[in-house]
Amino acid sequence: MKLSNTNRRPGKPEALGQSARTGLHFMPRFVSVLCAGALCGFLVSCGSKTDTPLAPRASETNAAPAAAAASPELAKLVGKWERPDGGYILEIKSVDASGKLDAGYYNPDPINVARAAALRDKGTNKVFIELRDANYPGCTYSLTYDPQSDQLYGQYFQAAMQQTFDVTFARVK
Repeated sequence: MKLSNTNRRPGKPEALGQSARTGLHFMPRFVSVLCAGALCGFLVSCGSKTDTPLAPRASETNAAPAAAAASPELAKLVGKWERPDGGYILEIKSVDASGKLDAGYYNPDPINVARAAALRDKGTNKVFIELRDANYPGCTYSLTYDPQSDQLYGQYFQAAMQQTFDVTFARVK
């Protein structure tokens, strides 16, 4: 016998019907599926990119150089650099005191440089370049300057293929 809300005795819970019990059993499964979906979405958004510890903040973009002069050590990065394995050209036009680079990248046509920065780390010059253009969707260079050989060496992350390659740039004389 089913009691209506008005005829129910106070303090006595009403027995749940079959349809109400089914709804309650569905809830934990729904929450589990929802949590699993959110976790998968988070992991997919992280991607499998390699770490780029030199990635500059958004304010460190490829902007016109500021009035402040760069340190003499970072100024050594200014120049044209060529990758001998393909003729790619990295041109560092200027560097300011905060490490912002005015840089261009050519293959042989210009490729958009989204971010470019340099920094001194434990007495070493380091360069980070991010490309954003057709066929270059977030490709990055993480490079270190070797004063003995006057070369930039490091890694190129090819975003479309999700692969990282060792690269070297020699100064164009």
